[in-house]
Amino acid sequence: MLRIMLRKLLLALGLIAAGAAYAQTAAPAPTSPAPQPSPAATADADPALWVVKDRDTTIYLFGTVHLLKPGLSWFDEAVKKAFDSSDELVLEMVQPDPAAMQALVMTKGFTASGPTLPERLPAEDRPIYLKALADLGLPSALFDRAQPWLVATNLSLIPLMKLGYDAASGPESVLTAAATSSKKPITGLETPDQQIGYLAGLSEPTQVAFLESTLKDLPKTGETMDKMVGAWSRGDPATLGELMNDGVKDTPELAKTLLYDRNARWAQWIKARMAKPGTVFIAVGAGHLAGQRSVIEQLKALKLTATRMPY
Repeated sequence: MLRIMLRKLLLALGLIAAGAAYAQTAAPAPTSPAPQPSPAATADADPALWVVKDRDTTIYLFGTVHLLKPGLSWFDEAVKKAFDSSDELVLEMVQPDPAAMQALVMTKGFTASGPTLPERLPAEDRPIYLKALADLGLPSALFDRAQPWLVATNLSLIPLMKLGYDAASGPESVLTAAATSSKKPITGLETPDQQIGYLAGLSEPTQVAFLESTLKDLPKTGETMDKMVGAWSRGDPATLGELMNDGVKDTPELAKTLLYDRNARWAQWIKARMAKPGTVFIAVGAGHLAGQRSVIEQLKALKLTATRMPY
């Protein structure tokens, strides 16, 4: 259950941003670009949207899946109307300059001494690891000095990129471009250093378990992501919460670090922001808005109601 939960969490939550930034610089591009859909192939998607409001403050809560294939029409209807009416955009993290992100990942994701990554893996996993690199067209020594969390994140992302998923089609990129165009301020609930720190701070056994799970589940990467995107597109937060957060109770420390503590902090941020007039559009990983101790549930404890918007 641990390996399944780790994989789903780190594929679906905002923490993949760190791996995505590095994957774009370290991994080779797919041998041929994914075909771009024609306008006729665009599929309608109606992801869930909530609103918290009082007399003079409105805060929209929108759950995202950070990587999407082109061709999903989600930035329309209620989502577009809510965004257009907002004064500012708030994301989990504002993407820094690529060079700054790469420097941060290099600092947190690599070690100059000690055993190499293959030596840190159980002996039975080393051939599987090397085969995975070869199958993806990566040099066998590419990640020798990397931390397990960084390798696992990249090995999760590269197959998705080859299947046509990309951050440029993801909600954060689309919303950032729209906010920039309309001169809306953009802020982050967390910094890049914090987000990478959550992963880098995982214990060695948990990091190795994450990498082991990634190696074992590589053939299912596309299937898992397709199910998540399907539930997201249907506006089905219950199913999405099950897919993203399944098994989290089995690993209390990880659940506390990656989900519960962050959800609680973000709910407190929303409560504090309600004291200031205006309209805010918040977009965070959909796993944070579904399931037990989600941001939605944490708001209830603060006597704030997030109402699902029908559309």
